[in-house]
Amino acid sequence: MTTITIVGLGPGDPGLLTKAAWELLLAADELYVRTDQHPTLASLPAGLALHSFDAIYQRADDFAAVYQQIAAEVIRLGSRPQGVIYAVPGDPAVGEATTWLIRDLAAARGLAVQVLSGVSFLEPACLALGLDPLEQEGLQIVDAMVAAACHTPPFDVSRPALLAQCYSRALASDVKLTLLHSFADQHPVTVLSAAGTAGQRLRIVPLFELDRSADFDHLTTLYLPPAGPYGAFSRLQEIVAQLRAPDGCPWDREQTLQTLRQDTLEELFELLEALDLDDDAKISEELGDAALSVAMLAQIAAEEERFRWPQVMAQVCEKLIRRHPHVFGDQVVSSVEEVLANWDAIKAAEKGAQGAEGERASGLLDSVPRALPALALANKYQSRLSRAGIAPDLSEADGFGRALWELVAQARAAGVDAEIALRETCQRVAASPWAHNTP
Repeated sequence: MTTITIVGLGPGDPGLLTKAAWELLLAADELYVRTDQHPTLASLPAGLALHSFDAIYQRADDFAAVYQQIAAEVIRLGSRPQGVIYAVPGDPAVGEATTWLIRDLAAARGLAVQVLSGVSFLEPACLALGLDPLEQEGLQIVDAMVAAACHTPPFDVSRPALLAQCYSRALASDVKLTLLHSFADQHPVTVLSAAGTAGQRLRIVPLFELDRSADFDHLTTLYLPPAGPYGAFSRLQEIVAQLRAPDGCPWDREQTLQTLRQDTLEELFELLEALDLDDDAKISEELGDAALSVAMLAQIAAEEERFRWPQVMAQVCEKLIRRHPHVFGDQVVSSVEEVLANWDAIKAAEKGAQGAEGERASGLLDSVPRALPALALANKYQSRLSRAGIAPDLSEADGFGRALWELVAQARAAGVDAEIALRETCQRVAASPWAHNTP
């Protein structure tokens, strides 16, 4: 016997309530709803006693706690002999956290759950916007609260996206800040209100004006067209894969991880030159070339079944999270020096764990790339040795080499990067009028 029935109320137009839902509610005596802020409720059968969980929203600290409390209460009600009918906006399986919480809790208690589907916000939203989600290169659907909590858009900006349930101006403001990381100020945003109801409204605003209106509620959806056809790294990956395909470019198909070594090094030096010039257009171009090198190397590695891009991303993301417990954990630091000390301690623990697993444990300087320019290499070595409290014995070093080492140390003491300082001096020489005279 079903003890818990979850029913979808549709997007807000009573005419979009399904026949199964209507017949269920017509025969019911009482109905529990997640919120009474839904247009369909006014058209439900007369005599149906309505109970709302809106009071929980006022008591709980965040939405996660709200949903957990609602789910727990539905489980309690479902344990009664008469069970419970619980109604949610839209479709129970789309953007409805309580559905999944209730199902999990019910399974643990041996309670049966029936779900009656409804029309979600997606269908009328796509109709209002003139979109077919299967013909839009993969329409993406994101909760506006998820986007607001991120520092960068949590979706592929080269594909269209719907941001659902942008229920307040404050939330719209947080969403705007996230989107401005990747979208231009003037990027058009369609604000769709009450899709699928008689009160449906659409307005298009530039992104920077998104939160200049108070016209937001729980039935508000945002639509963002792509930032451009090639605005995401995934597009670069696809192009590189096509270049490497059997019908791709002969030169690209011949490349290996080793043949690309010199090209990769040259691209990085060109990027350094652009950074030295502080030229935004050049830096952007060279970053793209460097990304191309990375994408090509990852593509070749995937083809040779050595590793795949998700592994690369997982490794670096996990490393950053692990080595920043003061950001992603509960550790407290008071200075940059303490951050660096913690970083070294975490790295040492990682290397120790690797050694315990039979791998070679790295020494203090082993992870520093030997291919660095000499001044940069000396600067890196000195930084590592200084933090470890080690003074190297240079008594047998070449005299000029020892003098250069000391110059690097003097630069570090003055807060100057010796490599950058020398490069800047060389740039001034190259920019001198007489440097362009033909001998």
